[in-house]
Order: sequence, then structure tokens, then C-alpha cells
Amino acid sequence: MSESVVVSPRPRSRSRVRLALAGIGAMTLLAVPATALLASGGGGGGGGGGQTQLPTTSADFFAPGTQPNPDPFEFARVTTSLNCTFCHSSYSPEVAPYDSWITSMHGQAARDPVFQAAVAIANQDANLAGETCIRCHSPAAWLRGKSSTGDFSKFDFDDFDGINCSFCHRTVNPVLGPNSAVGYPPDDLIPNPDPKPDVAVLAALAADGLLPIKHGNAQFVVDPMDVRRGPLDDVPLNLHGLSEIGIPIPLIYSPFHTMSELCATCHDVSNPVYALQPGGEYAPTAFGEPHPTGDLRDMFPEQRTYSEWSQSQFAKGGVEVPGNRFGGKHPTGVMQSCQDCHMPLQAGGACFFYEDPPFFERLVPQHSWAGANTWVVGAIRDLLGDQAEFLGLSEERVDAQKARTVQMLRNASDMELAQEGGDLKVRIINWTGHKLPTGYPEGRRAWINVRFFDAGDDLIAERGAYDSDTATLTSEDTKVYEAKQGIDSTVSALTGVAAGKSFHLTLNNVILFDNRIPPVGFTNAAFEAVQAKPVGYEYEDGQHWDDTLYAIPAGAAKAVVTFFYQTSSREYMEFLREANVTNDAGQIAYDAWVAQGRSAPVDMDSAMIVLAPTNPADLNGDGVVDGADLGLLLGAWGTPGPGDINGDGIVDGADLGLLLGAWG
Repeated sequence: MSESVVVSPRPRSRSRVRLALAGIGAMTLLAVPATALLASGGGGGGGGGGQTQLPTTSADFFAPGTQPNPDPFEFARVTTSLNCTFCHSSYSPEVAPYDSWITSMHGQAARDPVFQAAVAIANQDANLAGETCIRCHSPAAWLRGKSSTGDFSKFDFDDFDGINCSFCHRTVNPVLGPNSAVGYPPDDLIPNPDPKPDVAVLAALAADGLLPIKHGNAQFVVDPMDVRRGPLDDVPLNLHGLSEIGIPIPLIYSPFHTMSELCATCHDVSNPVYALQPGGEYAPTAFGEPHPTGDLRDMFPEQRTYSEWSQSQFAKGGVEVPGNRFGGKHPTGVMQSCQDCHMPLQAGGACFFYEDPPFFERLVPQHSWAGANTWVVGAIRDLLGDQAEFLGLSEERVDAQKARTVQMLRNASDMELAQEGGDLKVRIINWTGHKLPTGYPEGRRAWINVRFFDAGDDLIAERGAYDSDTATLTSEDTKVYEAKQGIDSTVSALTGVAAGKSFHLTLNNVILFDNRIPPVGFTNAAFEAVQAKPVGYEYEDGQHWDDTLYAIPAGAAKAVVTFFYQTSSREYMEFLREANVTNDAGQIAYDAWVAQGRSAPVDMDSAMIVLAPTNPADLNGDGVVDGADLGLLLGAWGTPGPGDINGDGIVDGADLGLLLGAWG
């Protein structure tokens, strides 16, 4: 077990960190000393005060499955995705796999400046914690043994390749069965894949005690041989399992690559530093040892996107989303897997030979993985400078990816407006296969903005206002959908970080609030079983929408309502800047956020409703102002409503006077 010490912030050098973000050369500045416990801020805002690093070791973050191996004949051959450009790029912007992959957050997962800043803080908070982050964001580098220091100090250019082509297409289904890969007959002259290629790979891991693995926490199985696996079962091959078009690498049909379980690898994340207790709380484990059970359900649930999907109707037969808005050229429009929505089918081919029928002309999954990150890829292009064009991160491709992301966000929800007496009801409907929003909780939020106008189109009141110049949201008078995590008193005593709401991802061990809208098929019992239940909010079984009432102010003739989403809040980006005392990664991320428009909110839905004249004091809409309305007003005293008759944002004596004046 390492000892705890407190040291002062290190000198900063922005130019050297810029090289790290570009993925060029060795980054000595990003190497955090294994025993360093750094003076950083407490709580969600960063702020002053000494902090003690948790004395974790690599053992705390151990997970089964394939392990690192720098052997040049194994994972050092998880090749750079640039090798794939020769056949899989520049023939169809929407179909060519490399062209959309390079601008995806998968392709840029390791160059992401927000990720790099978060890794620096994770290592400050818990020794070597960054290695488990890198395991997801740069699995090829992890397999090569490049992340044992918990940072990027051993990385070279290729290690910043993110979740690259070679890694994904060498991934093996960890469970033998009908969805295992299918090989080809052996040959005496050329080594070929076994007809049941998964058997030997899994047997070797089982013999070492590295199976079974769970869905999540970057537990994966990778073929130690460079054998390419994919979901297309009609690729022209010869008897050696090699492509007939001359590629000297065995190709294997893998149904696993069509399954959401593949995506679960990194889209369910649990913190092994904590263990679930009988009372339902999460307490620190014995540092320097693996988690006592190794069960992800016994760890703190940092994010549960896969589990949310697994307990939805999408996973239990599929959902015919209105308008087939996600699936591209999907033949049925019934969305079931992650791939159905995030790799929409496009007409074309998997490689440039598709233009010469009959080779590969078909419906091909687009490798864009459009999600909810609106600004980071553009920031990476700017940070890379000339290297961006070398990688294929062109302005045209980045713009296309931004457009896909915005469209994905707009497809994710519908909004319905209705007037109910003196209230405007706003209903937000979730059409995704998971919570809305989902994923990494820090800084992600969606909210309702309502603007009331009088008969002359003058704005008379606004709820959920957002100041673009300062990236400040007025949240007290509207509904904000988000998850809030925090630190309890036990962890606060260990670390010196203030208890309560926190952006310290590695230290958080309490879910304080989660009102994100569940998906179709939601039940409270199922979501509680996978540690994804609402917290501080209630949804009924089957509910995949949420209603919010806004008191209509006097004189309002119409309302314009917009449902906004934001990837990175000002509060989170300021935390990354202030809490990071290891290097300038936090400042780099913050500056990039500013340069990209401060993660400008995206309007997911927007609509206008004409309002019928009402007596604003008739709070229950029954046509008369009486004791029932008085009860509603008094029950909402000191809040934004209902009962805010004058529309000033709070129920108080002025509203009571208006109600009594309209009595009867």
C-alpha cells in the first residue's frame, strides 16, 4: 500500500500538454507520480484546501478478461486505424467506415481534452485510477501495456487512436454459443482460423482464471492473433478464410458484432474502489486489493447506459419509434440493439470495391456512433492543427458529424404542449433506448425553456433562461433533467474533499439526485435491480415521459417552449480547470470549450402554443376562485408555483392578494 503525502502544484507548461492532446511523442508532464497526493479543490467546484489521495494500487482496478501483453506478435499488432484508410475511406462520405469513425467520439476518445483533464484529476483523487479510464478510451494502448502509470507518459502517436478499428474487429464474444464467431476450414499451406475460433481464445483465458467477465468496466476478450471479425456473412472469401480481393488477413463472421453486449463493454461503468453495504451505502474497499466480489453490481454505479437499455422494451422485442427516425435504411424500423440507432444502415459498401458489383453492395452500418457530444470533435481538430488533415479529420467530415449529432439529439425526444386552466403543461417524451439524457453524468443536462409573450409579441416572462455569454442557466424556475453524484462524510474524512455534490468522479460514492426520463418499458423494480432507479424523483411503471406545469402569467397570449440539451456545463468545465493541479490539461479543456462556443445548447424540440384567456387566480382551472385555489397557493408558498399569479417567479403575498381580489 502506497503512503499518502501532500505536495504542492507542479509548474505548468501549456505547450507540452498541447503535444499530449495532439498525440505526438512522449508526454512527461502528464506522468503523475504514483505516490503524489496533490493539493486540489474540494467539492463540485474545485476550490481551495488540502486533499489526500486515496492510496489505491493497480490491484484495486483489476478486471478479468484479456490482459496487457507488449509481445510484438500479439497486441503490439493492434494496428493504427490509418492502415484501414486504403480500403475503407474516401469513396462514400456516409458509408465509408473510416470517414465517419475518425470524427466519432470513439475515434477521438483518447484525444478528447475533457477526458485528459478528467484523467489527471482521477489520478490526483486515487493513485493510478486513470488506468481504468484509459482501458476504455484507448484499449489498444492498454493492451500494449502503455497505461500502467495511469496516465499518457508512455503513449506514442498510435496510442491516441482511441477505440480503434483493429481493437473492435478483434473482439471476441466472451460466451460460447450461437453468437460465437465462425471460422473456415484449415489448409495445409496457409495457417487459417479454426472452424470454431473462439474456443481456443476463451480456453486460454479460462485456464488463467480470467473468465467469466461481466458486461462493463472495459472487460473484454481480444483475439491474440490478427484475425478480423465482423457482422457481414457474405464477404467473398477463399477456402483459407482470406479475402478474395487480396487482403492477407483472415476474416471471420462474428454475430457478436451486431449485439448490444459488445457496446456494454464500456457503457456500463462501476467504481471498484467502493463496495455495496447491507444498508445500501457504498464504502471504500481495502486499498491495494481487488474488489472483494468483483461484481459490478456491488460497486458504485458511475453510469448505466447499457443496463438502462437492457431493462427497456428495446431489449425485450424492440420499439417501433415514430418515423423510423434512428435507423437510416433499416428494413423494419423496429429498434432493438445499440447498433440499430447508433450505426444506422446506409446503402453502399463496406470497402471501396463495392462500386464493382457484386462485391459488397449492400446495407452497411454507418460507423459514426452519433451520440450527444456536440463540441469536442471540433475542439480536437483545432488542437491538432496540421495533424488533423493527416488523420483525415477534415473540416467537411467534422461538420458532417456535428450535423449527425444534432439530428440524433433532435430525434431523441418529442414535446407536447397543452393548456390546463391557468397552467401550461409541457410533456417531454423519451424515444431513446436509455435514460434521457444518459451516460457520463458530469456536466450533461437537459432543460425546458418557456417564454411567455403578450398579444403584441412582447416577452413578459421567461423560465429556464440561458445566458450564452456566460454559459449560465437559470435553473430555479424550470425543470432540469440531470444526475447529481456526490461524496459522503466517510470519503470526505479520508480525502479532505467537502461532502456533498461533487464532480470528483473517482471519489463520488452517493447518487444525490437523478430525474432523467426513463425509456419505453421502464419499471421501477427492474431499474432498481441494475442500480439505475430514479433518485429524488418518481416515475410510474411504463412511464417514458415527464410533465411539468408552468403558471401562465397575466397577459400571456402565447408561449414558445424549447427543450435544450448541453454536453458540458460551465460549472463542470470550471471544475476541470480549477481542480487540476497536475498539469494544464484542465486549462486546455476549458479554453477549447470557450473556443467552441461554451458547449452551446442544442434545441432538441421547440413549439409554440396560443393561450386562451384565463383568470390566473383560478389555479385548478374549475372556473371559480375559491378555497381549493387558496389551498394550492398556500401549499406552494415560497416556490415558483403553482400559485405564481403575477409571474414573478415566486409564490408570495403579492399572489395571495391577487387571489383574494378575484375571490368568487
